[in-house]
Amino acid sequence: MRHARATMQAAGKGTALEGSRAKGQDGRPGSVRSRTLGATATETGVDFAVYSETADKIWVCLFNDFDEETDRIELTRQDGAVWHKHVQGLDAGVRYGLRADGPFDPAQGYHFDPNKLLVDPYARQIDRTFVLSPKLRLPRSESVDTAPLIPKAIIQGERREPVEIHNTSRPNLIYELNVRPFTMRHSAVQGPLRGTVGGLMTREVIEHLKHIGVDVVELMPVAGWIDDGHLPALGLTNVWGYNPVTYFAPDPRIMPRGPQELRALTDRYREHGIRVILDVVYNHTGEGSAEGPVLSMRGLDARTYYRHVEADGRLVMVNDTGTGNTLQCDHPAVQNLVIDSLRYWVREFGVAGFRFDLATILGRSLNGFSRDAELLERIRTDDVLSECLLIAEPWDPGPGGYHVGQFGEPFLEWNDRYRDKVRRFWKGEAHTLSGLATRLAGSADQFNHDDRKPSASVNFLAAHDGFTLRDLVSFAEKHNAANGEDNRDGHGANYSWNNGVEGPTDDPGVLAARNRDVRALLATLFVSHGTPMLTAGDEFGRTQDGNNNAYAQDNEITWLDWAAADGDLIDFVAVLSRFRKDHPALNADTFLTGEVRDGHKDVAWLHPDGREMEEADWNAADASVLGMFMHEAGETMLVWFNRRTEPVQAVIPQESGIAFSVVLVSDQHSDAAIAEGQITLPPRTVVVLAGSVA
Repeated sequence: MRHARATMQAAGKGTALEGSRAKGQDGRPGSVRSRTLGATATETGVDFAVYSETADKIWVCLFNDFDEETDRIELTRQDGAVWHKHVQGLDAGVRYGLRADGPFDPAQGYHFDPNKLLVDPYARQIDRTFVLSPKLRLPRSESVDTAPLIPKAIIQGERREPVEIHNTSRPNLIYELNVRPFTMRHSAVQGPLRGTVGGLMTREVIEHLKHIGVDVVELMPVAGWIDDGHLPALGLTNVWGYNPVTYFAPDPRIMPRGPQELRALTDRYREHGIRVILDVVYNHTGEGSAEGPVLSMRGLDARTYYRHVEADGRLVMVNDTGTGNTLQCDHPAVQNLVIDSLRYWVREFGVAGFRFDLATILGRSLNGFSRDAELLERIRTDDVLSECLLIAEPWDPGPGGYHVGQFGEPFLEWNDRYRDKVRRFWKGEAHTLSGLATRLAGSADQFNHDDRKPSASVNFLAAHDGFTLRDLVSFAEKHNAANGEDNRDGHGANYSWNNGVEGPTDDPGVLAARNRDVRALLATLFVSHGTPMLTAGDEFGRTQDGNNNAYAQDNEITWLDWAAADGDLIDFVAVLSRFRKDHPALNADTFLTGEVRDGHKDVAWLHPDGREMEEADWNAADASVLGMFMHEAGETMLVWFNRRTEPVQAVIPQESGIAFSVVLVSDQHSDAAIAEGQITLPPRTVVVLAGSVA
């Protein structure tokens, strides 16, 4: 998600709001399993079911094609906190919304206002995008009917045959992709397909993904979202989608022809050996702080859906997400919402897994984070979700929110320490050699416990949030003025460098240096133990002009410029991907520990003079060259990393009966010559040698 703004603070100390949790038919607090929530078409009409513990009245409001309210049907409270009504003769395709009445006392977590039309949290499709308006935030005493401003849910007909997912195999390469920026300027994507999921189904897009070895495409959020509250005044819109309102219904901006577009995409990609997973945001909603818009859950039951603490007699919304609200994921109704929507994406649309934004929120209670939290355990053991690829972003900005390596199986986890250690090494910072070695070997300090494997570490150099890979070597500072926050937003610790000129330049020497550094970084990624991830466009040199928080730039800043793509770099990534896949020494799912196996150490870390590194070598501030000598999975391989700006002579270890040959040099304009037991390492390069029986 985008970086929290400086003005956002986590909620202060206080006593937790427990609230009353009505018991359902199975006696479990807050149980809603006795009835399917949302709008369910039947042979005789439509069943409506809504969860709210604190409402006094709830209505379903029906709308015609002219967006006029034609009927208002009061629901009956039953099954504890479930409100229900069967409406005879109603068909699929009808548009509807909800209204709720009850106390209006925001200081106590009550926001009821029948003038506020609400989107059903279980809506499967919405007829338009969300648009911010001050009317959505008006107090009840000043409110007007917001129905003209709110998307209407569309009742769905018969469900499609569910997809059976059995795909927990390790990814070869994860590819993070934002649908709209990816397709807006692609020459093979024309007309109305631009900016949509449909644009991802063109032959050229699929062939590109296959060429660079992608087997998992991770779509950034596709659920219906709304702009951040401060963006309309700046003339900006949220293009990342990390501000959701609907957890079942996709955003019409990227699926204008309806949810079936996603099913078509997953079917098509599965034919080509590519899995589609979704980036999902179950940590907060676009309703923001207590002063934010009333769109859905806030108007139905804010005390249930959002975490509050008591402070000076008031209920304050907890802000562990930095966005103004935090979902109360230890509440059974919220847990059911999460589980139900995840299962829906899998069974109905063939989604193969999920990346959970700020995933620590899913394991938070008032006592902090626990890997054994009920919601995380329900995800692990669910008969559908346990067959999916599950990836956690293992941190949030709240107190005690950093937990990389602590999610446990079957979760993979984003590893920001990998990103930072690799960047700091290639930037040239002192005392970074040991950190590089730890990340190359699989990040055992974080993941080598409880039978976990290196593949649990999702290794990345750049992601949607931060500099692009090209900008990482082209800008020493962030340049976020276009975001309208005086360059205050975005992360400040980027470990970036500019190779002598800040930003754009025509200097051929600077451009060559940047290209060389990008290739060295990419080579480092693909020879590291773990699961590699690329962000779309980094394989061909995309730039965001130094903007490291471009969440609000739905324009040429984020739209991938395919016409300017570096074809040679694309081919280099393809080579790296195939090279990694073809060499067990690189893709083996075991930690490199230095232990002797089959007569050899699985890894020996070499000084350029050919001997194994000693403590003084690791501690040398200016140490800049490292050899990774592997005997792994039946292969002998030696990888050299040289970050110096001049060539370095490195001694090749002498192994009886083993001859070494150079199989990969990251800089396409340099050769690594072997002579008299030594190799000349070109400046700022990664060089890979393969050993074979002489």
